[in-house]
Amino acid sequence: MSTITPVSPPVYDDDKILPVGGGTTTVDEDLGFVKDDVRVDVHTNLYDGVQRKMEQRHMQMIALAGTLGTGLFLGMVCVGEMAVYAPISGGYIHFIERWLNPSVGFAVGWQVCFQYCLFLSSEVIAASILISYWDQSFTIPHQAGYVIALGFGAAAINFFGVRWFGESEFFFAFIKIALVIGLIIAGIVVDLGGGPNHDRIGFRYWKDPGAFAEYHFAGDLGKFLGFFTNLLQAAGSFAGIESIAVAAAEVKNSRVALTKAIKRLFWRITIFYILLIFVVGLLVPYNDSSLSQSTGTAASSPFVIAFQRAGIKALPSIINAAVLTSAFSAGSSLMYSVSRMLYGLSLRGYAPSILAKTTKKGLPIVSLSFVTLFYGLSFMTLSKGASKLLNWLSNLNALLQPWPAYWVIFWSSIIIIFNGWEVFTKGYWNPSDFVIAYITIPVFSVLILGYWIVKRPRHLKIDELDMYSNIPIDEEVSYEEPPPKNWGVKVVNFLFT
Repeated sequence: MSTITPVSPPVYDDDKILPVGGGTTTVDEDLGFVKDDVRVDVHTNLYDGVQRKMEQRHMQMIALAGTLGTGLFLGMVCVGEMAVYAPISGGYIHFIERWLNPSVGFAVGWQVCFQYCLFLSSEVIAASILISYWDQSFTIPHQAGYVIALGFGAAAINFFGVRWFGESEFFFAFIKIALVIGLIIAGIVVDLGGGPNHDRIGFRYWKDPGAFAEYHFAGDLGKFLGFFTNLLQAAGSFAGIESIAVAAAEVKNSRVALTKAIKRLFWRITIFYILLIFVVGLLVPYNDSSLSQSTGTAASSPFVIAFQRAGIKALPSIINAAVLTSAFSAGSSLMYSVSRMLYGLSLRGYAPSILAKTTKKGLPIVSLSFVTLFYGLSFMTLSKGASKLLNWLSNLNALLQPWPAYWVIFWSSIIIIFNGWEVFTKGYWNPSDFVIAYITIPVFSVLILGYWIVKRPRHLKIDELDMYSNIPIDEEVSYEEPPPKNWGVKVVNFLFT
């Protein structure tokens, strides 16, 4: 690649508050593209080579599928506004570095990348365990084969390019949504006595043993702690919604696609979650012993338990297969997200510059290759203590502006502070659980302090924030969607864009 010449700052139109030209351009002699001001980082002079190849429907389904993970079946507006304004590489990590403080951006970027790299292996392990639902022997050689196949498949989807990743996520998200809708319908039918055993459940379990389970303490305090513990777990299920900000740099007509995804996502998720929780609360009592069986497969799902007791034999296997695709999709999606985060960190000078290398088709090949190495951690599950390993890896993650931001900060603080509240109650102290719950706080603090000591970045005032450089104007990201060719395409567009 030829040397990139420095670019001069763009000229701004005070009326439009958008870049209107200015600066210099250079042509890469090897890759054959023009490096304009927007795509050459103003701090590192590195070229942002990713390309916009995903469609609107991909963005809609990635946003929705990111929150419909294995946790839902087994146990955003703020970011959206910034992503619409600046649909560029790095996503929310770059927003933190640019508009809050470089030290915090550095810390968040590397901590999230570290966590996501660990989650890659946990998703592969979870997916391999789900296969044991059909493989009763589940020997070590079998599990090793499943881990290799799952890891290779997830990596291949990403190395084929962003278009293939988008199509795969659309397909897997469709399966997730179909599963959720199917579970809601089947659950209502079973509850009303439509199963083979014709047992009408109704609201039986809301009366005995009751709608709220007591946890650690008797009475109202115990019921509140049960609700609060589930609230903490539910908050983790919403992790993944930020993936739309990470993908913003690679979707066509990004500002339109992001706006649609953000506006529709909240209501879609709310409807799915609330209906599922309502239905599952009807089907199985909270004190059912089958809920506590530790299989790692869909056998412990309350839906499977209810359907088996109703005499429905085929549905459990269908549910397990759908959850398996969900776990596989999560691994693929995590690989995409963390590779783009590393690429964004490198592009801004917070990671080795080699990680910003892209192919002619805009694939961050070095970042992807580096992230792929972490799939090797999946083989640790072949030794004893695999369930503890999976638990450790999983628990390392835990428009009306500015009021939504304050609301998010408040609840995020509650979740962070009380994530490990149980260890502080009498008789439940456990050093291991304490470390798992709170290790991210000192790590995050050390990263912030370390970067500040080395780089000594100056905290910028609001009127000093960089709101323009490298942010594309509408003409540079707009894309005219082709008109639908037939009624089938019209239906798909209505549902998914």
